[in-house]
Amino acid sequence: MRSVRDFAAGIGFFFQGLGWVARHGKWWLFGLIPALIAFVVYVVAMIFLGSNATSLAEFLTPFADTWGWRELFRWLVAAALFLGGLALAVLTFTAVTLAIGEPFYERLSAEVDPLPGAEEQPWWRTLPRSIRDSLVTLLYVLLFTVPLFFLGFVPVVGQTVVPVVGAFVSGFFLTVELTTLALERRGHARKERFRLLRGNLACTLGFGVGVFLLFLVPFVAVIAMPAAVAGAALLVRTRLITPADPAPAGA
Repeated sequence: MRSVRDFAAGIGFFFQGLGWVARHGKWWLFGLIPALIAFVVYVVAMIFLGSNATSLAEFLTPFADTWGWRELFRWLVAAALFLGGLALAVLTFTAVTLAIGEPFYERLSAEVDPLPGAEEQPWWRTLPRSIRDSLVTLLYVLLFTVPLFFLGFVPVVGQTVVPVVGAFVSGFFLTVELTTLALERRGHARKERFRLLRGNLACTLGFGVGVFLLFLVPFVAVIAMPAAVAGAALLVRTRLITPADPAPAGA
């Protein structure tokens, strides 16, 4: 039961973030700018993928040329490619948006989670590290999502178990990305951030899965991005960090 409560509490942190940006409208608008830029890029990419999914499926399955049911098979492959691209877009949207809007979200996170005496580094110094960490996180994501992609073709299991597991995997790594700003400001490196999130797994998953499902809805990802950043900062401040944890450098 505790895990269920923690999972629900994780979902609640997004709504706390939503409440914060609703009370601070200028920060919501401030955070929409990079999200909107990334959204336009992804919409163009998904339209391109959707328009060419059938041709790509045909290119990838030359062995099915002689099959009597090749059209149905290739349609399923095309659908899987598009859904896989959509899932990857959701997973990478956060990382790309955070990279584009590094100075925007640094300031937003600092407003939600103020650290008296902390020395804020210029965004152009933290950007290379953020990109590197995002690429490492993406590698971890692919280690999970590529096998899940192929398991999606397994009858029954691929349509029931795999989407649920995929949502939990995606949710965890979304939380990894969204909490990076607040945890880095406290001096936590990547390995330590992963340790903290695994130590609060149910709450981490509740927050991430909720955000992941919202981000699947077109344009909601743009509107929800500032709230997700704010919610992640509140999650770090009130759940992941304890008084025993080390203070950030310069505090």
